[in-house]
Amino acid sequence: MYVTTLPVPGMHFQCAPKLNGDSQAKVQRILQLISGGGLSITGSHILCGDFLFSGHTVILTLTYLFIKEYSPRHFWWYHLICWCMSVAGIICILVGHEHYTVDVVIAYFITTRLFWWYHAMANEKNLKISSQTNFLSRAWWYPIFNFFEKNVQGSIPCSFSWPITWPPGCFKSSCKKYSRVQKTGEDNEKST
Repeated sequence: MYVTTLPVPGMHFQCAPKLNGDSQAKVQRILQLISGGGLSITGSHILCGDFLFSGHTVILTLTYLFIKEYSPRHFWWYHLICWCMSVAGIICILVGHEHYTVDVVIAYFITTRLFWWYHAMANEKNLKISSQTNFLSRAWWYPIFNFFEKNVQGSIPCSFSWPITWPPGCFKSSCKKYSRVQKTGEDNEKST
């Protein structure tokens, strides 16, 4: 990322002067940036410069791709809402001059290609086998990929469950309310 440093895209940033060799002041700036969450609204974003890659676009795009891939197919309306929100977020990034257009386009391109590439490899059994014809197996990260996907045989079915078990009495009150409403409705029907 250091090679792709660009000038700041908007004139609304207040840039702090460069610190040449003052390590203590650099650490102080880092702590100030971390304490404010890196947000310009908290006043902690005093460093200026842009990288040829929009992390904001990566998050918006990746979130949509995960929602689209791992939520039920019949939630088409949810997919559409998430897509619209993702596009609106990217437009706001561009309109707010937070990143250059090239930052957003490159981030979108790299994110979608990596997502589709990884999922194609994870879902295709032949791409998990190291061989002379599998050129992907020559990549330096291929052993890491195999480590993560070694127990997966083919595509993972879309089935959903809660990641934690809920306490037994957690939802009883809402069920009782529903039962009460249902009984009240049934009692009214019987009386008429």
